[in-house]
Amino acid sequence: MGSSRFTADEWNAFAARSFAGRTKNQVLNTTGMVAANDPAKMKNGVRESRDSAVNPRSTPIIIAGDVTGSMDELAYLLLKESLPAIALEIYGRQPVSDPHILVAAIGDVECHDRAPLQVTQFEAGATELGTQTQALYVERGGGGNRSESYHLPWYFAAMHTSTDAFEKRGEKGVLFTYGDEGVPPALTRAQIRTVFGTDAERDYTTAELLAMARRSWDVYHLVIMQGSHARTYPQVLDEWRALLGQNAIPVDDYTKLGEIIVSILQVRQGHDKDAVAASWSGDTSLVVRSALRGLTAGAVAEAGLVTL
Repeated sequence: MGSSRFTADEWNAFAARSFAGRTKNQVLNTTGMVAANDPAKMKNGVRESRDSAVNPRSTPIIIAGDVTGSMDELAYLLLKESLPAIALEIYGRQPVSDPHILVAAIGDVECHDRAPLQVTQFEAGATELGTQTQALYVERGGGGNRSESYHLPWYFAAMHTSTDAFEKRGEKGVLFTYGDEGVPPALTRAQIRTVFGTDAERDYTTAELLAMARRSWDVYHLVIMQGSHARTYPQVLDEWRALLGQNAIPVDDYTKLGEIIVSILQVRQGHDKDAVAASWSGDTSLVVRSALRGLTAGAVAEAGLVTL
């Protein structure tokens, strides 16, 4: 997988086939988790990001989004606008080389969602990435437990990915999760069995899962500061910052999600955050500036971990 490259022309052709004259529900019309995106049915139990002649220095990137009830609009936005913005701006700005993007959909394993986690392949081509993302099931589940299963992508990245970037070159991939809820509780052995079909040694605290993922991935969580319970967002952001430090990123406008992700990649590579924010026009510049305000250029934050 990931043996082609993303182009605007190919994406425009995919978009014309997929979006023209169709509503959000017609575009995102999968009625259950498809086998190809089921973590329990992955070939050899892993997703692979491999170098190729077209992408000789692949950079694996995971974008894992909340698809529970309050966040379903972002699933459509990610597919229709954010993914092409991310891919094309990475090629234009070159904060990383040869991006291989995997898209994951996050539900709530604690509330017994039917699809707590779904994962595409690592892809570089527009048609492959768009088609697999469109096949993700937007369950619109979750519950009143103040969190969704944002730690499932961490366990997945730590235990079920294999990348040439890390194994050949010692270069970490980049993992982004996003949503509007708080830090999830511990992940149990039973839940791991439910999602991945494998037996874990024990339960894991959220902090332990983060530490496991950070061995080979730089981990960011984007806190969506919009929605029906805005009064709680400062508390939610503080909660994430206690765990992730500067890698907890506030998002004041989720329509700028793609631009924020690309900007984080630039700052991660040492670009000045003020210059990065200024490189965008209009309102985008303001939203990006707000998101980046706590980041340090070139630094991979290793926040003091807390046990939750």
